[in-house]
Amino acid sequence: MLSTPPANRSNMTSHPGRRLRDAMENGVVMAPGAFNALVARAISAAGFEACYISGGATANGAGYPDVGLITLNEMCRTIREITQAGHVPTIVDADTGYGDGEMIIRTTIEYDRHGAAGMHIEDQVFPKRCGHLEGKSLISKDDMVEKLKAALANKLNDEFILIARTDARSVTGIEDAIDRANAYRAAGADMIFPEGLHSEEEFARFARESPGLLLANMTEYGKTPYIHVDRFAELGYQLVIYPLSMQRLAMGHVVRGLDELKKSGTVEGLLDQMQTRKELYGLLGYEPGEQWNFPNPPT
Repeated sequence: MLSTPPANRSNMTSHPGRRLRDAMENGVVMAPGAFNALVARAISAAGFEACYISGGATANGAGYPDVGLITLNEMCRTIREITQAGHVPTIVDADTGYGDGEMIIRTTIEYDRHGAAGMHIEDQVFPKRCGHLEGKSLISKDDMVEKLKAALANKLNDEFILIARTDARSVTGIEDAIDRANAYRAAGADMIFPEGLHSEEEFARFARESPGLLLANMTEYGKTPYIHVDRFAELGYQLVIYPLSMQRLAMGHVVRGLDELKKSGTVEGLLDQMQTRKELYGLLGYEPGEQWNFPNPPT
């Protein structure tokens, strides 16, 4: 028999896009990457106001590289699990939109239906490449504008945040990236995501020459230097995503743990680095011996 969701979840009834917009009005918002529902609950419990679902992290978790192999249905399942577990507004990677025309429309509808606060689509040619690798190719500015118009015309809710990502900086240069960004804003994009900028000076220039809501990608081992969230705020950015940070941390520990187990035959020496059973149950809202109810947002 299914349990009844707690009544005090009423504060979660507004659209997540609205909640994220409100949060950004009060200052820069950090959105760590959640690669599964348990991580989403940990992000919420840590006090973050938003989280992010990376297409690359989702692909990696399925054993694939980030080359556009994850399907719309796979991403929607991930969105549903993460948004229901984390209870924080979630921005989701939509890569190139899984196609043109009707697929852009379906993606916009399905992402919203499954609980996303918003999504970003990019102006790369399919199959796409990670934004911080060489060898990318772009669709035309006009083709990207048509994708955005199709998405905008089919929003289920006006609060759903449509983010236009441009990868032009590493392909055709920052001038073209800014030109594209302004065309995407004119087409109705709510926010711009300039991928692969190389310096604080480029982030500042982009904000000056394409004013409006901006997303910054603070990924590791890429083209962007490590910039503090407060500095991003000073540079004019409202949302900062950390797409693979938690997955990289987790997998680093997994690999080291496996190495220790293989060499020593036990993981007893790593117990102080593990999440305890009590900590896990607390994160899940579970008390052994008591009926488990659909959990409130973790605290």
